[in-house]
Amino acid sequence: MKNLLSAADLSREDAVEILDTARRMQEVQTREVKKLPPLRGRTVVNLFFEDSTRTRSSFEIAGKWLSADVINVSAKGSSLSKGESLRDTVLTVEAMGVDALVVRHHASGAVARIAQWVSCPVLNAGDGTHEHPTQALLDAYTLRGRLGVLADRHVAIVGDITHSRVARSNVLLLRTLGARVTLVAPPTLMPAGVASWPCETSWDLDAVLSGKAHGDVDAVMMLRVQRERMSGGYFPTEREYAIGYGLSPERLELLGDQAPVLHPGPMNRGLEISSLAADGPRSVVLDQVQAGVAVRMAVLYRLLAGPGEVPV
Repeated sequence: MKNLLSAADLSREDAVEILDTARRMQEVQTREVKKLPPLRGRTVVNLFFEDSTRTRSSFEIAGKWLSADVINVSAKGSSLSKGESLRDTVLTVEAMGVDALVVRHHASGAVARIAQWVSCPVLNAGDGTHEHPTQALLDAYTLRGRLGVLADRHVAIVGDITHSRVARSNVLLLRTLGARVTLVAPPTLMPAGVASWPCETSWDLDAVLSGKAHGDVDAVMMLRVQRERMSGGYFPTEREYAIGYGLSPERLELLGDQAPVLHPGPMNRGLEISSLAADGPRSVVLDQVQAGVAVRMAVLYRLLAGPGEVPV
């Protein structure tokens, strides 16, 4: 595996190997000295042309804990702000002798295009409304920690599907791992062409959570309403959205006691998720954050050191 641009790039064997490696990597987080030697002497550049705190910090920590030299480049401080093309920018960075590029971009497909221009490994840290494969991996890692094997498990993904790269990557990866996925959203936030996705769809959140529509739900993932990507009236008011599609305390009771609640963050409390759901015993939101470092360590290790036993 040279690049990771899409969750579709991963076979079941690839995904399981990365998740198993991440489990070994997470052991490092409990140590007093959180360093492994495999990427010593390697240079990883985080090229973030879109604002992000969680993802960039997670990749930076992951690279440093693997002993790589990590350099962060943002759009505001790059030559793009002076009029240079994206192609010239990435080729200039690669010419400095970097070993891998971690790229986040606001345009769908931009990261795949960059991978065609450069010869070093490229890792997609989120591109537009297209995909976010490492988020899907850390979500799967978190779910495995609570549910065990994901084959035949039923996961509901709820919210702004149209603008969510997380939803797309999760549908692909969870299906690869044998899980069943149901997307739940108002009609205005269900993307065109969703009928061709390997999942089920519904507009009725209560029916899905209660198991009346598509069978019992083993886990629910709430998605952020992405106001910054919206250009029109996708729903009348925030209150109406919360009533129809928010994970309220009442809806939380429709889930089984062991069903975890996920959210990729940042959360709009009171809109797509209540504080009781976000902070309660079913919530694995902080587990997702912790898993993010381990999973990204595993992916960087796989891309730059290749498959094999992890020196932990």
